[in-house]
Amino acid sequence: MIGVVAGGVTTAGAQVPDDPTGRKQVERLDRGVVSVRSGSGNLVSWRLLAGDARDTGFNVYRGGAKLNSAPVTTSTNYLDAGGAAGASYTVRAVVNGVEQPAAASLSFPAGYLDVPISPPASGYSANDASVGDADGDGRYEIFLKWYPDNAKDNSQAGVTGNTFIYAYRLDGTRLWRVDLGRNIRSGAHYTQFQVYDYDGDGRAEVAMKTADGTRDGRGTVIGNASADYRNGDGYVLSGPEFLTMFNGLTGAALSTVNYDPPRGNVSSWGDSYGNRVDRFLAGTAYLDGARPSLIMARGYYTRAVIAAWDFRGGQLTKRWTFDSNSNTTYAGQGNHSLTIGDVDADGRDEIVYGAATVDDTGRGLWNTRFGHGDAAHLGDLDPSRPGLEYYKVSENTSQPASWFADARTGQVLWQTAPAGDNGRGVSADIHAGSPGAESWSSADSQLRNTRGQTVGRKPSSANFLLWWDGDPSRELLDATRVDKYGTSADTRLLTASGVHSNNGTKSNPSLSGDILGDWREEVIWPTTDNRALRIYSTPAPTDRRIPTLMHDPMYRVAIAWQNTAYNQPPHPSFHIGAGMATPPWPDVHYAG
Repeated sequence: MIGVVAGGVTTAGAQVPDDPTGRKQVERLDRGVVSVRSGSGNLVSWRLLAGDARDTGFNVYRGGAKLNSAPVTTSTNYLDAGGAAGASYTVRAVVNGVEQPAAASLSFPAGYLDVPISPPASGYSANDASVGDADGDGRYEIFLKWYPDNAKDNSQAGVTGNTFIYAYRLDGTRLWRVDLGRNIRSGAHYTQFQVYDYDGDGRAEVAMKTADGTRDGRGTVIGNASADYRNGDGYVLSGPEFLTMFNGLTGAALSTVNYDPPRGNVSSWGDSYGNRVDRFLAGTAYLDGARPSLIMARGYYTRAVIAAWDFRGGQLTKRWTFDSNSNTTYAGQGNHSLTIGDVDADGRDEIVYGAATVDDTGRGLWNTRFGHGDAAHLGDLDPSRPGLEYYKVSENTSQPASWFADARTGQVLWQTAPAGDNGRGVSADIHAGSPGAESWSSADSQLRNTRGQTVGRKPSSANFLLWWDGDPSRELLDATRVDKYGTSADTRLLTASGVHSNNGTKSNPSLSGDILGDWREEVIWPTTDNRALRIYSTPAPTDRRIPTLMHDPMYRVAIAWQNTAYNQPPHPSFHIGAGMATPPWPDVHYAG
């Protein structure tokens, strides 16, 4: 195992960089070295960290033999063209001409790594996942949600099995499991779990909604173990509701408080049978500009409430609550997901909640009144403009089917005609022939540039995204495949075999993100027998040198909220794409 601790000492030989000095807290990660089979050789890649000197070079070793003649300084990968499958590698940073301790590689001899898992019982499938460093060794653990086969959408009646959250090391060692119990229904909208280091001790916590009968990772029951609030249709519309922060390493419940907002009158959320009252969203945001806060929300079709929590000194305390009952124009504006970023460039994060945005203070910032939708993308989508932009699709028959806005003010820069329920929409720089991001949706036959003009054929999918090949344009991730956009046709780069996507027609992976290796993204799917999480990493060399995206706080919190309801892909706070500027160095400091 590769591990790091503070003070320049290593637990297993990985280099410990100096602490950076920025305001926002991030994880102290190790090098995350991987070797992936690439043709007849191996691609070795590793992280460039926020704490590295900007001119840090790297030497790559196979066994005891150094492979590079001079330190690698223009990228963070090396193609060993003659390396045997499964060969072992180490990478050493070179600082001021001096080699630092070695960091060893994880091997992906078939292009992927299988992390062994085991279902809680028959009739369960591995679902969404997240990552966090639970023990402070610099390497991520995986946190996995298990769904029963009888999980239900909120609109569907029926009793469901229990939802479970498991924690695993990358070697498959199970750390703990949380059984959410009979009073938390199973389905995409009920359990949004957040994994992050909320108290700044260098180790991740896990937060989620709980209830009477939830059993933590040590077997301790929260509330009343015998309570059963399920009605004849399987809905849970009575009984207490809790929010619990769990220890990421042991699964022990650390702090449990009443969930805010309470359900109150079920019909005040849009119906009386229990659909819209239990539409939950979750996220993580740097509301003070330095330390992360937990965001938990309820409702978006009509009433919408967002609560912000801090976890300090072992206790959850409420920072603020935003309620559309007191901000009536904000009712009905939420999506089946949310996104988070510093839209007004004041150093503190905002919550972009569908067609509206709530400021870091818990007050409304802007609102287009374009209503509910499924998908949205926040990022530096147009690098020719200052700040961030926002692209969203809508379901309202009287409002634009899609729109592109200034994320600071909500000013709509372009929009498309109403088209009913527009269920998918994507915005990313997938086409090198057009500056900035391209945007497209299910209800739009065009691929549009940052000004809304047609620039090419519509891509073959409108789902997830992935940086996979060597250039900075992003690729298309859909179901269990990765495609490269082309002006005449898309090119298949990866067809994963023996795995499944999640959440029905949403066809998302368990997780995609920059969790290992260089700045390109890994993708995790469960195997078809639900006995492993299969992590794929790119075999393609790149000449780009970009600090790990996990040290960009906007991207890192996007990995945390990715599992929320209708999963959406992450975006960093800066532009990656054709003609991109030199990426900004992360302005952060290490937790712990």
